[in-house]
Amino acid sequence: MARYVDVHPENPQRRAIDQVVDLIKADGLVAYPTDSCYALGCRLDNKDGLERIRQIRKLDDRHHFTLMCRDFAQLGQFVHVDNAVFRAVKAATPGAYTFILPATREVPRRLSHPKKKTVGARITEHPVAQAILEGLGEPLLSTTLLLPDHAEPLVQGWEIKELLDNMVDAVLDSGECGTEPTTVVDFSSGEAEIVRVGAGDPSRFER
Repeated sequence: MARYVDVHPENPQRRAIDQVVDLIKADGLVAYPTDSCYALGCRLDNKDGLERIRQIRKLDDRHHFTLMCRDFAQLGQFVHVDNAVFRAVKAATPGAYTFILPATREVPRRLSHPKKKTVGARITEHPVAQAILEGLGEPLLSTTLLLPDHAEPLVQGWEIKELLDNMVDAVLDSGECGTEPTTVVDFSSGEAEIVRVGAGDPSRFER
């Protein structure tokens, strides 16, 4: 049964966040709010957590997982960013964008695209997600909480608890969060290619 954690959306309680961080460090899988919608998250080295995410979302090995990073410095440890891309990504973070970029050796091979060797990366501005990342000290392996039989992502904590009670270890509820997934921009070729239009304004990446 998943732990249900009620947290303040702007000033999340330190004790509650610490409990969730400890659970993640112990290889737990959590559902947590972001500025675009809810996401599933676990440690980068959590093989079981990765497989659980695949099962929940019915994903194949071509799916781009996302590294949810605390800040730009942390993002730079896990993806290669040249000067031109650096400026474009830096100007749009934090925000509701996911960037597909070449992965560094810090990224476990199983997380990157098997052929392209790329991975998604983003920096959220949601206070709850930021508090988790600060306590964890490393990125979260994440993906949007979009179930295979749903047209839209889940956005209510109680509903997530009800549907995934035996599939995740904790659900963090901070009330309303975003209802739309991130805008996905693929920079793996060095040029911006908009893969998905979502919560972030895509016009800044259109030529």
